[in-house]
Order: sequence, then structure tokens, then C-alpha cells
Amino acid sequence: MNQPRPGYQQIPASVLGMAASRRNVLRGGLLTGALLGSSTFLAACGGDSGGGDASGAVKFGMNEASGAGPAFDRLAQMAEAYAKKSGVKVDRNEVDHNTFQENINTYLQGNPDDVFTWFAGFRMNEFAEKGLISDVSDVWPIDGMADSFKTAATASDGKQYFVPKDYYPWAVFYKKSVFEKFGYVPPTDLAELMTLTKKMQGDDITPFAFADKDGWPAMGTFDILNMRINGFDFHMSLMAGDEEWDSAEVKQVFETWASLLPVHQADPLGRTWQEAATSMSKGECGMYLLGTFVVDAIPDDEDDLDFFTFPELDSSIGATALDAPIDGFCLSVAGKNQAGGKEMLKYLGTAEAADAGNKGTTPFIAANSNATTSGYSALQTKSAEVVGAAENIAQFLDRDTRADFATTVIIPSIQKFLDDPSDIDGVTKSIQEQKESIFV
Repeated sequence: MNQPRPGYQQIPASVLGMAASRRNVLRGGLLTGALLGSSTFLAACGGDSGGGDASGAVKFGMNEASGAGPAFDRLAQMAEAYAKKSGVKVDRNEVDHNTFQENINTYLQGNPDDVFTWFAGFRMNEFAEKGLISDVSDVWPIDGMADSFKTAATASDGKQYFVPKDYYPWAVFYKKSVFEKFGYVPPTDLAELMTLTKKMQGDDITPFAFADKDGWPAMGTFDILNMRINGFDFHMSLMAGDEEWDSAEVKQVFETWASLLPVHQADPLGRTWQEAATSMSKGECGMYLLGTFVVDAIPDDEDDLDFFTFPELDSSIGATALDAPIDGFCLSVAGKNQAGGKEMLKYLGTAEAADAGNKGTTPFIAANSNATTSGYSALQTKSAEVVGAAENIAQFLDRDTRADFATTVIIPSIQKFLDDPSDIDGVTKSIQEQKESIFV
């Protein structure tokens, strides 16, 4: 294994590869139906101008959760650095994260970009098994890229289909100035958490910012509650379809969540995650459970932001598991410039590319251990330390299970629960019934 640079917290191989290896049990049972397509989106992602073998240009599909902003800037900096170094034209195609995910199946089967941003683990493996992304095993090994990241890039056939870029933790964010002003202290267990929320409410502050208009943000809350209540192994088995969603264990998660909803912002289905972040920025809310990309919505607050991992709910389970998704790049089978795309991938995995995209802006924590870390912001440094110290790491609900199940079942089910948290039996029964028809 490549050794990390001094001061750099490398994710343990036994931890990082766990989510990907557990997906092998799902071979042959992946996504069966294409998601809804958009002709406008497909035209933007697969037009004939400026790419393909004729021009030698590489088409680069960029999608980020934050839409236009710092996240896209980081990718653009990497693309520009590669174009300058290689002399190859890179045609960038910027698409917001939600639009891209909703159309990814149709996109990959149509006329896609050559290289596109995507995720490690199950969400990569499903497209590898469907033959929609190219084998890039000859890109590996990558200098400075630990074996653990190679494991995360490996599909169920033992080949690599992914080049990692970075990773980031989900945690509870807060403004240091607000905590200092009111004397708040990060909680370590449920009792301390509830005491803190009561103090915040007494100070006319809503304890948790909360949003789920886009469907996916609340998945992070389910993930952490399930890992805190039932443990990491149960959570991963549930994602793999090996546990029952109407079990007592899952119902306990929803019951705990329902008991915590009164300390969250009301009406989350009408609010985007960026709007929730703004509520915390204004001091209307005290905390926000989200990924470190929260900074992209409130960049002026970065120096005032800090975070803690979600507190322990059961002493026998502890608080050592968390979501820490790995982002990176894949090569489309239907891309017109396979050779050019693979050459770009070789560059994108290097420390040089990581440095080109890292301008001291959160949440970038380079996957390549040779990347420069001296310019990391305080949040980046802490994020690397927290993820490095975690005993178990999940990739996030919609990355750790089947795309069709996450999109068509979990999103509407969680939103139904948030709209009416009193019908836990009905929600969990419905999820289980639908799961049985999908995981066959």
C-alpha cells in the first residue's frame, strides 16, 4: 500500500473497501429499468459538435450537487490543467447533479461524454455490470492511490472502472460564533443532544436546519440513525436487500427520527439544502446534518464553520460509523474518444490533478495521498482526520443500494414519512413490499 504523506489521514483499506465488497452479492440483479430521459439534457450531454475521434477532443461531463459554483470550479481547474499539460482540447459539459442522476441511464446508453464524474461502490458497479462504462484497469496502479481506493474502484468482475478524485464526510455542522455566543457544546450522546436542542429552542433557535425538496438529503439522516441504532453491518445488509424494512429494527429508526423531528425545521419538503444552509448561516438554525459541500452554499461562512460527528445513541453501538462518499470519474463505453478519455483519466488520478483542483476550498480531500495538504482549510484537515479515524464508512444510501430502489421507493417513502410521521407501520410495510419485487 502507498504510504500517506505526514499529517495526511489515509482511510484504512479494511474500511474503505467494505461497502464495495458487500455489493458483490447483488451480481445479476442490478438496475432493470431506465430512468426518465430528457431530450434537452441528452443533447447537452451527447451532441456531435466539438468531440469524438475526428477532432481529438475529450468530452468531460461535470455534475455536482451544488450546481454552478465552487464545486464546478474545482472540476474546471482540473480540466484546464490537463488541457494545458497535454495540448488536448477538453469540452466541458456542466450539468446539475439532480438532472444528471435522473437521466444517467439514458445518458450512458445514448451519446454520452467520454469522461464523466460519478461515484465509487455500488453506483459504479451497476453500470460496469450493465456494460455502460469502460474497464480502466490499465490506468491502475496509480501512484499515491492506496489499495483501499483501488478496492472502491473495483467492480464485481475484479476489474477497475473508476478513478477516485476525493471524499468527504457527512457530519453535524454549526457556526462557531453561534456556539460561542450561547455557550453551546457539541453533544456526545442522545441525552446531551436533547439538552442542547432544548437550550437552542429556549434561545429562539431551531436546533436543526432540514431540507428534502430534492429527495436525497434526508437519506443522510436515515443512514446515520440506522448506523447509530442498529450498527454498520445491519445498515449495509439492509442496503443490500438482505434485511426486512418492516422489521422492528428499521421501525425503531423511524420512531427515533419521528421523536427528533420537532427539533428540525418544519416543512422540509418545500426547502432545498441550500436554503437550509442559509438558515444556519443566518443563525435561525443551530446545526445542520449534511456533507461538507454545505460550504458551497455559504462560502463566506467557511472560517466560522465547524462540525462534530452525530452523537452516540446506543453505547453498545457507539459512534464510529459515518457516511463518507468517494467521488471520481468513469469512462463511458459509448463515448467517441475512448483512447483520449483514458489518457485524461490517467491524469485525473494524479496528485498533480488533485492540486490543480484544490485551492484550499472545502470539501475537497484528495484521494491521492501525494497531493499537497499544506494549504488545506481547517475544515478539510479536520474532515481528513475524522474520516481516517472512523471504524466503518458507508457511501450514502443512494450509492449503497440499487438506483431503482433508492429513487422509486426510498425517496417517496421518506418524503411520505416526513409529511406524516405517524404512519411508520404503513411506510415500512410499503417499502418492504416494493423491495421484495425489486430484489429478486
